[in-house]
Amino acid sequence: MPTHPRPAADTATLMEQILYEVKRVVVGQDRFLERVMVAMLAGGHLLVEGVPGLAKTLTAKTLAGAVQGGFKRIQFTPDLVPADLVGTRMYHQRTGEFATVLGPVFTHLLLADEINRAPAKVQSALLEVMQERQVTIAGETHPLPAPFLVMATQNPIETEGTYQLPEAQVDRFMMKVLVDYPSEEEEFVIAQRALQPAVAVAAVASTQQLAALQADCRRVYVDPALLQYAVRLVAATRDPARHGLPELAGRIATGASPRATIALAEGAQALALLRGRSYALPQDMTELAADVLRHRVALSYEALSDGQDADAVIGRILARVAPPARPPHQWAAQSAPDAGQAEHA
Repeated sequence: MPTHPRPAADTATLMEQILYEVKRVVVGQDRFLERVMVAMLAGGHLLVEGVPGLAKTLTAKTLAGAVQGGFKRIQFTPDLVPADLVGTRMYHQRTGEFATVLGPVFTHLLLADEINRAPAKVQSALLEVMQERQVTIAGETHPLPAPFLVMATQNPIETEGTYQLPEAQVDRFMMKVLVDYPSEEEEFVIAQRALQPAVAVAAVASTQQLAALQADCRRVYVDPALLQYAVRLVAATRDPARHGLPELAGRIATGASPRATIALAEGAQALALLRGRSYALPQDMTELAADVLRHRVALSYEALSDGQDADAVIGRILARVAPPARPPHQWAAQSAPDAGQAEHA
């Protein structure tokens, strides 16, 4: 079994083709699109927050078309019930038997639109889906298609008619990405495209190719020193005083879970692969830190009353917890011997 991912040129070319197709439809939002690609490669779920009308839904639908994956969209509303998501057992009078009807979660890319408009009972139905990638109906387990990705959109929590997502569900999202308004130039292009016929998205990859890319992503080298850096970042959210940040001790109510450490490592692998490397660098992890941690760090009432947000706290932690100092060429050299040992093992 090969240890290194396929040649970087092949991966870069395929990812560029996918991004090109998406950007033929979606204007701007480069950072958001990069995070979508990272989540897709790492096999993680993505929570996207922004006001309505910022192409969140359009991005997911276009991406599914580009990779020839199944796409389902669920509009979350206050009257939604769990069976509307996962499916249920139905009785057929003609045969006198019960049959299982699978819900819309059985797809490759599931768009949970305005996820925070549904109550807690519906949110809990997604826990097994997101973590185990399976659904249990009447004691029978049904595996979901692979690859599987949940991309959930939500409006800011202050918006009328929204619910706070349960912590257990929020923690299952690899990243939370904030989407802002487009620039005036981008909005001009958006308006121009809206007056023209819709663009047909070409299928440039397959779900089999996507699964192979995800396997390549797992083989990107992450140095133990870099893993230790991820551990220190996450530990600083739980006990900031122990990591030289006593001023944050009363500001953080709950720190990040071990899932954050795993997400930092897997996200660094995906970002490295996107950038044509077979090894991760500290800046890969640093760039993703805010997206991985912002929804996992709960601030105290004191911090909220002072107008602080999670991003400000994470910024302080990043400034204090230093990444391992090593030139990029040393990270590349370190990855080669370990790869050779793994091949001979």
